Amino acid sequence: MNSEAKIIIAFIFKRSGKKEMTQSDFYLTLSMDLKWFTPKKAKDFTIWSLKNNILLKKQDVLKPNFNVDNINIPIGFYPSIDVFYGQKKDTNNDYSNIIDQIVKRIAECSGQNSKEILEKIKEIEKEKNILFDVAALLIARDYDIVLDDFFEDIKNKVYL
Repeated sequence: MNSEAKIIIAFIFKRSGKKEMTQSDFYLTLSMDLKWFTPKKAKDFTIWSLKNNILLKKQDVLKPNFNVDNINIPIGFYPSIDVFYGQKKDTNNDYSNIIDQIVKRIAECSGQNSKEILEKIKEIEKEKNILFDVAALLIARDYDIVLDDFFEDIKNKVYL
């Protein structure tokens, strides 16, 4: 069972002080109150949690299928973007290969080595407070390198 999903669910129920809540209250808390997910992603997470038996549903009432008191919630917890999307299929390896290909292309076209390019990407990522993927695209743009063939993969990862 996905421990991050359990943390999310435990957080919601501990925050509400309730042992159960309606499905709409649950996903609205995720999307509107906490702004962790878009409304659609919050609904998808709810459905995924039900399918994976992390949440139980009786009529329109949800309750966790585990003891929320046994879950420690890290200070400053914020769920990762692929908390449940990554569970459908393992896209992380495919995606890291794409990033490797992007870095390799930037390195080849710029005449720098991959390590230098990675350092630049991380620097931009930190400086502009943006995702690594977007920083990689910015670096490529700085070198006038066309990465159109990677846009769809990056968009799918960023906008899950």
